[in-house]
This record gives sequence, structure tokens and C-alpha cells, in this order.
Amino acid sequence: MFKKILEKHLIERTIILLIGLYIMSLGIAFSIKASLGTSPISSVPYVTSCISGLSVGETTIIINLVFILMQILLLRKKYNPFQLFQIPALVLFGIMIDISGSLIKDITYSNYFQQWVLCFIGIILVGVGVSIEIMAKLVTTPGEGVVLAICKVFPLKFGNTKIMFDVVLVLISLITVLIFLGHLEGVREGTIIAAMLVGFIAKHLSKPLKLLENKYLLNE
Repeated sequence: MFKKILEKHLIERTIILLIGLYIMSLGIAFSIKASLGTSPISSVPYVTSCISGLSVGETTIIINLVFILMQILLLRKKYNPFQLFQIPALVLFGIMIDISGSLIKDITYSNYFQQWVLCFIGIILVGVGVSIEIMAKLVTTPGEGVVLAICKVFPLKFGNTKIMFDVVLVLISLITVLIFLGHLEGVREGTIIAAMLVGFIAKHLSKPLKLLENKYLLNE
């Protein structure tokens, strides 16, 4: 029954997914603009961008393609081919990140407080975007897909695995940026706050968004 409803509302859910992805991309752009550190999942693409000269959108696409490959290698025959739709979604997401960065390029700050304002705007937008993306129920994000794949292969809880995955990403970013640039970039105090608040915001938005889904998408 649910599968039929999902198929019937595929266009609506695709639109919801795109809205969620764009809000997330805008949040990432604000986090980068704040210069207080990006969220853990965005730290590796941002650091890679700083080192390579590629745009954050381009490195986001590349890193997430690696995440998809990791899912396939972990799950093998158990990998759901439908999740390959992550690829066009992440390509659009990468483009959206660069567009969002261009839209807010003229925003500036003059003190630490203003940096935090931009950082919190970014965190809130990412949290809202994540919750809307989850509401779409089409494809998981590649990063989340890796965590789910690990949990399917090994007897691990999703919450604990997600925390460890984020920690590993931050450590990779720290080590990489210190080796190649010699100073902190992309991983700062804002990264810690983002790690704590993005999930919190998404969790508390899930209930009202579920009510909207039941009213407009599942109400037949």
C-alpha cells in the first residue's frame, strides 16, 4: 500500500527532495561564509577544495561518489540499485552548493559575533534541509548510506556508528589540512556545534513534517 502511494507521489517527493537539498546547500554556504568550520560531513569536501582549487560543489560530488562506491563494496549483492539515484541527486547538490555560495558571496562579517550568526543560520538551514530530505523518502544521502551499509554488515547501532563516522571525517579533514596547508581550515568550533545541533534540529522537525506528509501525501 505504502509503495503504491510512494510511486503515485513520486513527482511531489522529488520536488520535496530538491527543496531539501537546496536548503542544505544554502546552509553549507553560510557555514563556509562564517569561517568557523563546516559540519563534519562537509569538512572533507571543503578541505579538499581548499587544497585542490576545485569548487566545494565539485569536491562534494567527488567525495560523495567515493561514499557510493564504499556502499557498493560493503553491501555487494545486497546493494539496492535504486540507490544509484544518489548520483544525479548529489550532482545537483554539488551544483546547488556552488550556486548558493555565489548568491551569498557579498555577505560579510566584521566580528566574531557576526561569524556565529552566520554559522547558526547555516546550522539551522542544514538541519531543516536534512529533515525535508528525509521526508522525501526517495534516496539516502551518500554519507548516511555508508553508515547504514556499515550497520548492515557489522552488528553496530546506527547512532553510535554515525558519531564514529563523523569523528573519522573530522580527523581526516584535520590531518589533511594540517599536512597540506599548515593551519586549521574548515574544522573549528563551529564544526563541533554543527555536529551537536544539526541532528537535534532534524529530529525535532520530523514530527511536524510527518504530519504534513500524512495530510498532503498519504491522505488518499
